[in-house]
Amino acid sequence: MATDLTYPPLDCLKPIAEAVWIVDGPVIRFGPKPFAMPFPTRMTVLRLAEGLFVHSPTRLTAELKAQVDRIGAVRWIVGPNRIHYWWIPDWHAAFPAAEVYLAPRIKEQAGERIDFSCRLLERRDGYPWDREVRTLTVAGRYMTEVEFFHRNSRTLILTDLIESFEPAKLSFFMRLMTRLGHVQHPDGQMPRDMRLTFDRSVLKMAVEQMLAWQPERIVIAHGRWLERDGTAELRRAFRWLLD
Repeated sequence: MATDLTYPPLDCLKPIAEAVWIVDGPVIRFGPKPFAMPFPTRMTVLRLAEGLFVHSPTRLTAELKAQVDRIGAVRWIVGPNRIHYWWIPDWHAAFPAAEVYLAPRIKEQAGERIDFSCRLLERRDGYPWDREVRTLTVAGRYMTEVEFFHRNSRTLILTDLIESFEPAKLSFFMRLMTRLGHVQHPDGQMPRDMRLTFDRSVLKMAVEQMLAWQPERIVIAHGRWLERDGTAELRRAFRWLLD
C-alpha cells in the first residue's frame, strides 16, 4: 500500500509563530542500501534583526525562493548535524551572500558536494545571532547535533534528537520499525540506536538546558512537530534519560 510520509503543501513557507516559518519538504532516504529508510524533511526559517536564519534547508524551488525573498534577505544557512546537508549547496548557490555554518563532520560526510567555504558550529556563543537565538552543541561519538532556541517565540529547533512518525502515514514495516525505535507519534523520542552514540551525562546536561529555556513549541525534522506544551513534551520524550 502506498503511503505519503510528507506534510503537504510542500516547498512553501508556513508561519508557526511571529517571525518563524517551517517548510515541509520531500522524502529523502537514509541508510545502507537496500535498507535505506524514507524520511520526510522539514526546514525552519527565522527572521532576525540582521536577516533570515535558515535551518536544515530542504529542496529549493523557484516559488520557495520567491517567498523567501519576500520576507527578507538570507543571512545564514545552517547544517545542524552531519546527515543534514543535502540541499545546502543549492541554497548557497541561490543566496551567495549568506554565510554557511556547519556542524562538525558535515564536510567529511558530504565530500565534494560541499566544496565551498563554511564556518564551523562548535561552541555555544560568539555567533552573530546570539542576541536572538541560543545555540547548544550536543556532542556525540557518531555525530554532533546543534540545537537552537528562538528566544522571542520560545521555539526550540531540533533535528534528529526527537523523531515522531505518525502511524497512519506508515507502511506496516515502518510502523513496526518506528515503534521498536521509540520514534512513533504520539510518543516520539530520540531514536534508540542514536542514544547509544551519546554519553548520557553530556546528553542529560543538554536536555536540562533545553528544559530551562521552557520552550513553547518544538520543531523537528522528521515526523509531526510539537506545536504546544513544548517543555512538557521535551520532558516526556527524554523521560528515559531524566527519570
